[in-house]
Amino acid sequence: MTPAIKNTLLFALVFGLIISTGFINSWNVALGILNMGLLSAIMALGVNMQWGYAGLFNIGVMGFVALGGLGAVIVAMPPVGEAWAAGGLRVLAALAVGAGTILGATWLWRRVRPGRSRALAILTLLVVGFFFFRWLFDPAVQAIEAVNPAGTGYLGGLGLPVLIGWPVGGLLAACAAWIIGKTALGLRSDYLAIATLGIAEIVIAVLKNEDWLSRGVKNVVGIPRPWPVPYEIELQGSPGFVERAQSLGLDPVTASSLTVKLAYAGLFTIVLLLLIWLSQLALNSPWGRMMRAIRDNEVAAEAMGKDVTRRHLQIFILGSAVLGLAGAMLVTLDGQLTPGSYQPLRFTFLIWVMVIVGGSGNNWGAVLGGFLIWFLWIQVEPIGLWLMEQITAGMSDDFWLKQHLIKSAAHMRLLTMGVILLVVLRFSPRGLIPER
Repeated sequence: MTPAIKNTLLFALVFGLIISTGFINSWNVALGILNMGLLSAIMALGVNMQWGYAGLFNIGVMGFVALGGLGAVIVAMPPVGEAWAAGGLRVLAALAVGAGTILGATWLWRRVRPGRSRALAILTLLVVGFFFFRWLFDPAVQAIEAVNPAGTGYLGGLGLPVLIGWPVGGLLAACAAWIIGKTALGLRSDYLAIATLGIAEIVIAVLKNEDWLSRGVKNVVGIPRPWPVPYEIELQGSPGFVERAQSLGLDPVTASSLTVKLAYAGLFTIVLLLLIWLSQLALNSPWGRMMRAIRDNEVAAEAMGKDVTRRHLQIFILGSAVLGLAGAMLVTLDGQLTPGSYQPLRFTFLIWVMVIVGGSGNNWGAVLGGFLIWFLWIQVEPIGLWLMEQITAGMSDDFWLKQHLIKSAAHMRLLTMGVILLVVLRFSPRGLIPER
């Protein structure tokens, strides 16, 4: 069997599983899995760029995804006029002071000769800048968060179309990756992993606690939908749509939900195909061959005159931008930003399983892993519950073993992910679609 036929059959199998869900459960469930599979595939592409192209071990995936979601909120949500009047400009001034303090300290470190005078000047600048920042920042934040805290309590956004927020989310994640990369990419791979995880935790902690920026754990709801995705209520109020739905044997509520999910699937598919096309062009270019050479032997590549750290920074920024783009698309699909749902260890592990199972270093493998693992993540628990019910069908309802097995079905997800990972690493260590 040729690799092309094998890969086609693997994709056909995965999409067959999703389609079978529509017949067995419902098409709403199947389209929900499809949409999240598309987003998972995009996230897996971002991680594959960093690990598969360059060997960078980033386990701060959820931090970049969260920043992408914040970018969508900043662009798409309407501004809260009262909050801006209460302290918006003062917050901007405080942030400018903070940035100026850091840049000033960096300038002193680089331009002043080492010695006691440089250390004293930097320390003085940092202390004065910190207290001036807090003097501006704290009263402004209190005033902003006091403005209708149950409904707003934050500055809001720019009120622009949410589609603009998708690249802005990627840009925000890329800027964070540049800052992280400038400080952490010189570290060994295990230290880089620890650094990225810690920074992801910091990003999520900021989103949870800075209500003036993202409403914290109160969540930002009502994020506008992108064109041309309609709202269900609008479709249900259209006589033409209702008539077409009834002619197909569907009630208007179900038909409107399916239409919205199909519209999202179309948008996400366009983005995914564009990213795959660009990724394949990059991977097969001289730049891509250079990145793989650096990944395989950094010492030899550096001896040939390649700037390894700079190339690592490039690919780290590109992969993080893709993760940020996926994060902006995710909050658009959900219609809300929920900082509490970003769990770095849990979902970062899931994205890594997608890349490893699909095939590290192969873009199509990462996409396949995204669809397959997300399908299993959603469907394994109900399948496991059904299996446990069949196994314990002959036991009495109050028997301790039956109760234990039924309750254990909720843990089938993590068990299945571990088993799949072990099986793939044992029998196909390079993934289902290995790097050529």
